Amino acid sequence: MALVLTPKFIASLKPAAPGQRAEYWDAIVPSFGVRVTERGTKTFIVYRRWPGSRAPARRSVGDAKHLSLAEARGLARAMIDLAEQGIDPAEQQRQEKIAEQRRKQSTFKAVVEAWLASDEVKKTRTADKVAREMRGEFITTWGDLALTDVTAADVAAVIRAKATSAPAQARNLLGYLKRFFGWAVAQHAYGVEASPVAALKPDRLTGKKAQRKRTLTDDELRAMWQATDALDYPFGPLVKLLALTGQRRSDVSNAHWPEFDLGKKLWTIPAERYKTASPHVVPLSDDAIAILDKLPHFKSGDYMFTTTFGVRPFGGFSKLKARLDKLMEGKVAGPWILHDIRKTVRTQLSALPVADNVRELVIGHAQPGLHAVYDQHSYINEKRRALELWAARLRDIVSPPPPADVLPMRKKRVRP
Repeated sequence: MALVLTPKFIASLKPAAPGQRAEYWDAIVPSFGVRVTERGTKTFIVYRRWPGSRAPARRSVGDAKHLSLAEARGLARAMIDLAEQGIDPAEQQRQEKIAEQRRKQSTFKAVVEAWLASDEVKKTRTADKVAREMRGEFITTWGDLALTDVTAADVAAVIRAKATSAPAQARNLLGYLKRFFGWAVAQHAYGVEASPVAALKPDRLTGKKAQRKRTLTDDELRAMWQATDALDYPFGPLVKLLALTGQRRSDVSNAHWPEFDLGKKLWTIPAERYKTASPHVVPLSDDAIAILDKLPHFKSGDYMFTTTFGVRPFGGFSKLKARLDKLMEGKVAGPWILHDIRKTVRTQLSALPVADNVRELVIGHAQPGLHAVYDQHSYINEKRRALELWAARLRDIVSPPPPADVLPMRKKRVRP
C-alpha cells in the first residue's frame, strides 16, 4: 500500500524487526520508496524491471541520512525516465564515471604532468626548468581545463602578455608548448588530433629575436671576478668556473661530482645533460682545479653547487645576480647577463693562438658538416692548451702584473 511520504514520517520510522527489512512506498512517485533495516538504516529505493533484465529489482537512490526526500524523488524520477527509454541507469552511471575519469586524465594539468614524467623531458638537461615554467605559467591558468579546450587564441594571449616584459622567456614558453602538444598528439590518448599551437609564429607574438652581442671588457671581467670574492658559496665559485671554462650556466650549475676526474683534470658532461646529446669533455686548468678543491662535499647528494646539501642544484640566480650587479655598480658599461661570460670566453679565445675549430669545441659547439661525421678526434690536448692559455690570460686580467718600468722602492738606509 502506497502513502504520501513526508520527511516527518521518514524521521519517525523505527528499525525493522530482527532479520527483516521494512519498505514504505510513495504515492507521489510510483515505484519509489524508503527501506529500513533492523539497524535503523534508511535508504531511498526504486523497485521496477530494468532494461536488460526480466525480473524487477531494487536500486538504491541514496542514504536518507544524507539525501532529502525532495532530492530523492527527483533522482528516482530520472532513473525511471531512463528505464522507460530503455536505458539502464546503472550502466549510464558507469559510463559517466568512465567519462569523468577520462576527463580527469585528459585535463591540461594531467597531460602536462605525464609529459614532464616522460623520457622526452625527464632525460633532457633543461627538465627542471621546463617543469618549473610549465607549472608556473600554464598549469596555474589552464590546469583544470580539458586539453582539447586550450586554443591557439588562449596560448597567443599568454605569450603576448609575457613578451611585454620578458620576450626571451615568452619565446621559450612557446617552444615548450609546441613540444608538449606535439607529444600529446603523438600519444593518441588525450583526444587532441592536432596541435593548436602549430601555426603560431614566435616572431609575430614576441617580435624578432634580438641577437645579443654583449661581451665583457677586461675591466668588467676584473670587476666581476673581484665582486665574486664577496659572494658566498655557491654563487661566487660558480661564476668563476663559468669564466674559466666558458660552459653554459645550466651545465655548470647542474654539475655532479661524479662527472669530475680531478686527478686527470677532466670534466665530462654526460650526453643526457648536454645540448648536443653527446658527452662533452672539458679539460680543467689549474685555476679551475683550485676552485673545485675548495668546494664542499655533501652526504645527502652529489650536486656541486647547491643550497640543499647536494640534493638539488642551485637555482636562485636572479637574486644573487642582482647582488653581483650591486657590487659591480659603476664598473660596467651597461646591463649584462651570465650567458655573456660564455660569449666573452669565446671572443677572448680568438685573440689567443688557438685554431678556430678548437675554440668552437672548447665551448661545446658541434663541428659543422662532414667534420661531425669523419673527424672523430677528441681534441682533448688541444682544448686543454686553449683553456690553459685562457686561464693565464684571465689571471693577467683580474690580477694584472705591475708595469715593467716600475721598480720597487728601496728602503733608505739611515747612517748611525
